[in-house]
Amino acid sequence: MMSTKKKTKDLILDAAEQLFAVRGFYGVSIRQITSKAEVDPALASYHFGKKQDIFEAVMLRRAEILNRERIQMLDDCIRRAKPNPAPLHEIIDAFTHALLNRSNKGGQGWKSYFAIIAQINNHPELGGVIMSQYFDPLAKKFIAAIHENIPNAKAEDLFWCYHFLSGALTLTFSGTERISKLSDGLCASSDLDAVHERLVPFITAGFKAFENN
Repeated sequence: MMSTKKKTKDLILDAAEQLFAVRGFYGVSIRQITSKAEVDPALASYHFGKKQDIFEAVMLRRAEILNRERIQMLDDCIRRAKPNPAPLHEIIDAFTHALLNRSNKGGQGWKSYFAIIAQINNHPELGGVIMSQYFDPLAKKFIAAIHENIPNAKAEDLFWCYHFLSGALTLTFSGTERISKLSDGLCASSDLDAVHERLVPFITAGFKAFENN
């Protein structure tokens, strides 16, 4: 059974996650978080400290799960391919699959989390610091695996390709309904199975375009 202390922390994090997803970091106060969580405001300071600490705790709890799943998938495809490099499309799938699967089937909390990620990725102040802190080591491991597959590609081309991949994921999770409107309803922003079916071959082809540069 979950302890009272753990339950209170989760209530605060769940409330903060929902509010940050809708209003952004600067549009949310600790009092609003504790009001939504229906806990005493003093408990937020007791368990976490400042609002920045709550925000970082929100980021960390799901980042750890995502990174673990993505590394496991990457390690699995590398192991299966030995002694050859892992297939490029499998590396891209390992990078994107957990995100799309969690967003599609993981519940509202995951959707809120990815909405926060989309905001941060486009934020000049928060993006560089927070995304680097939680995701750079993982990103560099994937880029290294990709370089094993296309060793003649220039390092700067691979980093640019990763940058474009990150942008595609950010737009996918932004919730703007842009593609739904652009396609007059032919494509649905919420259809993440359709995203995954197309994203992996699209990104794979983008990386392969630079394999002999």
